[in-house]
Amino acid sequence: MAFVSLLSIVIAYLIGSISTSTLVVRWVSGRDIRALGSGNAGATNTMRTLGLKWGVLVLIFDGLKGAIALWIADALTPHAAWVLALTAVAVVVGHNWPLFFGFRGGKGIATTIGVLLWLAPLAAVIAGLVCLAVIALTRYVSLGSIVFVCLVPVFVAVFHFEGWTFAASIVLALLALYRHRSNIDRLLHGTERRIFDRTSEGV
Repeated sequence: MAFVSLLSIVIAYLIGSISTSTLVVRWVSGRDIRALGSGNAGATNTMRTLGLKWGVLVLIFDGLKGAIALWIADALTPHAAWVLALTAVAVVVGHNWPLFFGFRGGKGIATTIGVLLWLAPLAAVIAGLVCLAVIALTRYVSLGSIVFVCLVPVFVAVFHFEGWTFAASIVLALLALYRHRSNIDRLLHGTERRIFDRTSEGV
């Protein structure tokens, strides 16, 4: 059981380490997404660099990484809530610090959405709707993302509290806030870029 549990976590990290945006941008343009725009290997920077359809594609695949990692963990270790919680964290850590791409990854929001839709679907959907409203009103993806990760633990506690899921949602929120340090600073200083601001290096 211990070996299978560890295997689930390692597999999750490796799945997370598949940097969708890096692969897509390299395939489409021959360039490194981490040297373009904001330098972040994620869906928003991909959209600003290549356009909406490519950003949406990256968003979907990054979300699927989280769901697939948890599906594998659930198949290998059914009803083991602690394994699912650690797997959720591992796949996001893999996305943020990918083994295959020099540990330079994204901010993990799409992958976090994928794992939370598996772990706590009601909490994730409600927080997601608030997130979308924030983005629509402000056009700041970063602000919507921050609101999302901060609200999920609250809704987990209210709607379907489970200790390991709650703990995972807290850790995922802390990871997201850590990766959004520069965004938070720019939001406070009024210099954060809005959702459809194209990078001058777009291709």
